[in-house]
Amino acid sequence: MGMGIIKITSTAKHKLKTKGCSGAAEYSPKKGHFAVYVGEMHKRYVIPLSTLNHPLFRDLLRRAEEEFGFDNSEGGLRIPCSQEYFEGLVLLISST
Repeated sequence: MGMGIIKITSTAKHKLKTKGCSGAAEYSPKKGHFAVYVGEMHKRYVIPLSTLNHPLFRDLLRRAEEEFGFDNSEGGLRIPCSQEYFEGLVLLISST
């Protein structure tokens, strides 16, 4: 995909809330957050809605539209990048 990998520490990874895809339908994100599915394993991440305002995240949404279209038959918003890249991007966005 041409995206670089952003390395983050294990402590920083714990700042992101994650859940496996299998139990995703059993709970909803808390108010002010939304869920996305990332990577080949469709790992579920719950992130703040404010993330939507960042240009880098908007770019990911455009890529998701290009790759997956608006077909939601598999459920959830899928993001076309690696988990490592996504985690680094969200941490970068949250620190600005």
